[in-house]
Amino acid sequence: MSETPTIVLVHGAFADGASWAPVTLRLLDQGYKVLVPPVFNRSLSGDSAYIKSFVEQIDGPVILAGHSYGGAIITVAGVADNVVGLIYVSGYALEEGESLGQLQGGFPDSELAANLVYSPYPIEGGEPGTDVSVKIDAFPAVFAAGVDADKAKVFAVSQRPLSAIAFGEPASVAAWKTKPGWGIVSSADRTINPDVERFGYTRAGLRKVIEIDAPHLVMQTHPAEVATFITDAITELG
Repeated sequence: MSETPTIVLVHGAFADGASWAPVTLRLLDQGYKVLVPPVFNRSLSGDSAYIKSFVEQIDGPVILAGHSYGGAIITVAGVADNVVGLIYVSGYALEEGESLGQLQGGFPDSELAANLVYSPYPIEGGEPGTDVSVKIDAFPAVFAAGVDADKAKVFAVSQRPLSAIAFGEPASVAAWKTKPGWGIVSSADRTINPDVERFGYTRAGLRKVIEIDAPHLVMQTHPAEVATFITDAITELG
């Protein structure tokens, strides 16, 4: 490529753009153009459509990095013409027609499953929806293991829930079939069974997969390694 791609970091469920902050800062300090859009966590189709639209308004090539549920999003949104690569970080690499629930259902549950809270939310003109979040007292150990204790407390009370709709909605497309991809497995993940990550990455035929002895929020606990993995992928594309 003649132009260095913009790096778009996509956060996952129960988190927001702050989950990427240590990696974001490192990439910015290295001179990369980085954008971290919000994900509304309402539905896979809606969230993916928003990120795809966001990406298509960027001039030049884009590399998408998705954490956790963000991996499912980039799997769909990554078909945007200017996306040149996909990077999965502790993420879901779905097959076309497959849902999060279906992929996870093939493996033993992680600790997350027993620590979820279900709450109604209003939908204009329809039946209430269901928000899924992580029990606040379990959040630091299950979702934010390895993160500074004070920071984990803040993340726990400011988490962005995921609509239950997103768990059963199939991916309309799998961008990894036409775009090169890379993946990080968090081998100490207590939120997603690491075998879910390994299986998805292998099936997608990602160019390179590494394992880091890290919890789910590997961007918080190992930001240097994650940032280097992203920049190495860009170098490979170049």
